[in-house]
Amino acid sequence: MKKIVFNRSLALLFVLAAMLAAVRVEAADYQTRVQADIQAFRDYFTAQFPDVKFADYADGVYAIDEDSRQQWKEMEEFPPYALSVEDGKALFEIPFANGKTYGSCFANGGAVRQNYPYFDEKKGKVVTLEMAINDCRVANGEKPLACKTGDIAKISAYMAFISRGKPVDVKVQSEGAYKAYVKGKELFYAKHGKLNMSCAGCHMQYAGRRLRAEILSPALGHTTHFPVYRSKWGEIGTLHKRYGGCSNDTGAKSFAPQSEEYCNLEFFETVMSNGLIFNGPASRK
Repeated sequence: MKKIVFNRSLALLFVLAAMLAAVRVEAADYQTRVQADIQAFRDYFTAQFPDVKFADYADGVYAIDEDSRQQWKEMEEFPPYALSVEDGKALFEIPFANGKTYGSCFANGGAVRQNYPYFDEKKGKVVTLEMAINDCRVANGEKPLACKTGDIAKISAYMAFISRGKPVDVKVQSEGAYKAYVKGKELFYAKHGKLNMSCAGCHMQYAGRRLRAEILSPALGHTTHFPVYRSKWGEIGTLHKRYGGCSNDTGAKSFAPQSEEYCNLEFFETVMSNGLIFNGPASRK
């Protein structure tokens, strides 16, 4: 077991070295730098789980544990998020006080999950789907929704559902986008909290190992299937709710949902999942 952990630690160091080398590139071709990160990230998981198909990483932890995968498939026959999707559809179509709906903000009837997150050059920040939902509300004279659970998670779930099968293809093509990406990457690899753990520690170095009754999921594909219905929550919740829970689990102070920190982290993790497909919403323990 110690040898396995050592090998994973060594492999993780190689990933970090490759990413740091990409940062030192002088040319302003940001996407080329990012592509080197993506390849190193993907190569790490290929080495750790050689029998797992790349496309299966969109299924999260169920890509790497066959017993859990079979249980999940049975649960998907009557998915616990189904009612949330129906509620989200109804909410999406209910007119605002001004007579408009979310459809006035989102093209293709809301089937736009694949367009998020992205770096907004005018705003100078990463925009997530949940942020865009609230921006739509404010633009139409409505109050923003709470960003962890409830209506925003249901609307997001509906939009994710009708966007299933769309490819993850997040671009990093400007200095501003690259800076946001690097900040997200730094947060992903930084150790924090009383347990002195990082996102990479749990979801790269220890991916596939058990933490109490749970199997730690691989970071590759983390953002493809949100929002999720977690049995632990008893409801559907957003990615940033999950980020907050992870922070709390390590004894670290969590950031606010839709904060710059979590938006940048989502940006980085989604970029790392380029080439997979969006397949949310999903069910998890």
